[in-house]
Amino acid sequence: MEKITSFTINHLRLEPGVYVSRVDRYGDAFITTFDLRMTAPNREPVMNTAEMHTIEHLGATFLRNDPEWADRIVYFGPMGCRTGFYMLLAGNLSSRDVVPLVTRMFEFIRDFEGEIPGAAPRDCGNYLDQNLGMAKWLARRYLDRTLHGITPEHLVYPE
Repeated sequence: MEKITSFTINHLRLEPGVYVSRVDRYGDAFITTFDLRMTAPNREPVMNTAEMHTIEHLGATFLRNDPEWADRIVYFGPMGCRTGFYMLLAGNLSSRDVVPLVTRMFEFIRDFEGEIPGAAPRDCGNYLDQNLGMAKWLARRYLDRTLHGITPEHLVYPE
């Protein structure tokens, strides 16, 4: 069996960033999968499920309400390894194309106050597994060390 694309990335050299994981074509349509890597794999602690769940709720809500990008959002959700998130958008896009969107999303998460959207028993299958304080801390960390002033090496997977 062939290795899937995401298992061919050198995770020993991977740093937090915004990477194009893959571009898939379906007829005339393209879907770009972005790797929003928030921690250095195998070198930093992984994120806990509660804060990842909160980031997922806030991020998905933000993206699907963004006036410029809402109609191109396909999916936003956590990686199984708990080092980041996948964001799928309609179109053949580059990392540079989405850095402003990703930055705005994580600023929204960092600054969020109030009830987490969808964190109710009727709306979510595990609504109690949330941690807004830690989600905000992680968003601030990703913004400060990666997104604000992002460099080219944080936009293209290392060899």
